[in-house]
Amino acid sequence: MKNKLILILATTLILFSGISAAKKEGPSKVSIKVLKNNNYQLLVNNKPYVIKGFCYNPIPISQGYDYDFWNDTRAPWKIDGKLMKDMGVNTVRFYQSGEDIESVKKVISELYKSYGIRTIMGNWLGFWNYPAPFYADETFRKGVKEEVLKMVNDYKNEPGILFWVLGNENNYSFSGKVNSWSCAEIDSLEDANTRMNEKARIYYSFIDELTKEIHAIDPNHPVAMGNGELATLDVAKKHAPNIDIIACIIYRGKSFGNIFKSLRNIFDKPLVFIEFGCDAYNAYTNKEDQVSQAEFLESQWHQIFQNVANKGEGNCLGGATFEWSDEWWKHKECYVEAWSNHDTESNWSNGAYYFDIKAEGNKNMNEEWFGVVSLSKSAKEGELDIRTPRKSYYVLKDLWRNPNKKINEKPKIKKK
Repeated sequence: MKNKLILILATTLILFSGISAAKKEGPSKVSIKVLKNNNYQLLVNNKPYVIKGFCYNPIPISQGYDYDFWNDTRAPWKIDGKLMKDMGVNTVRFYQSGEDIESVKKVISELYKSYGIRTIMGNWLGFWNYPAPFYADETFRKGVKEEVLKMVNDYKNEPGILFWVLGNENNYSFSGKVNSWSCAEIDSLEDANTRMNEKARIYYSFIDELTKEIHAIDPNHPVAMGNGELATLDVAKKHAPNIDIIACIIYRGKSFGNIFKSLRNIFDKPLVFIEFGCDAYNAYTNKEDQVSQAEFLESQWHQIFQNVANKGEGNCLGGATFEWSDEWWKHKECYVEAWSNHDTESNWSNGAYYFDIKAEGNKNMNEEWFGVVSLSKSAKEGELDIRTPRKSYYVLKDLWRNPNKKINEKPKIKKK
């Protein structure tokens, strides 16, 4: 009888410890702390967390925008996860979740449990819908809202979720240059700037509406707004006060300039860079250029670390570099035949990337070459593409381990 009682007690203890362990696997509590000096600090389960991340979209050679990596039985995130963990990556950013909920949960869970990598989950807010997005239309807004709130409900209890991102450069549609939208009320306004501000008011009010509803169903994760540069954030301040984080997409070259101070003055919220970087191809010399990419990324990350809590402006929570691996499909995204070719032709220009701005027509931005990891086709049919870290991988690995490291120091010259 005594042995039976001991066995029952032992079994009970095991069961209760199992329940306790299961409780620990619930959603992480992610919050933003405002320090006494008005600096911002991201906390995960009450511990400071600086985002050291990448935009992650592991599309293989010969595949394109319609590739569903969430259901790839070869599990590319496992190969990448090992490389990321060794580098010091703690976060990945997904632009949008997949359609298969269980597959998405599996990826989020495995990245977190096996490699300590948390997930920033985003939603395009219908920006790439066809026809173009229509934020003044109630039916359109209702559909987008249902999709966003479903995403939050589906994944809010995953321990690996860090926060949500609403949109990605959607503010560029206000000027009509990208995915233009309007309505009769807006069209009746004579001044172009007034029309743009009215679009901004409509859009940011919708963002605020979404944010409040997300907060109501998920108090554990902040909500960020994906904004191209700082454009129209003065309007956002008035109409989206409930947003927790300004998530910026920035391509300013080697330096972020005055963005940290400017955001303080325009819309004083915590800042996360959710897309920035440098390609690894020199359009002027027509050669791969790992050195320039590494120099630019090192400089960008150095500035991030100079503006985290208790440093500089103290309003930066970290960033997600664009991007983890090259995407061979991007230059000619509608031509399947081109997806197997690593295209070196550029179709846009950015003078801030001065090392190859003298390329023909000043077209120097190579969309297919932004990865810190390059891809090459495996010799064995059906295997994942071979991942080869570039110089920038190792440079950032070193910097992340020593964020106070000084870079680009000029040698000291001894006076005679």
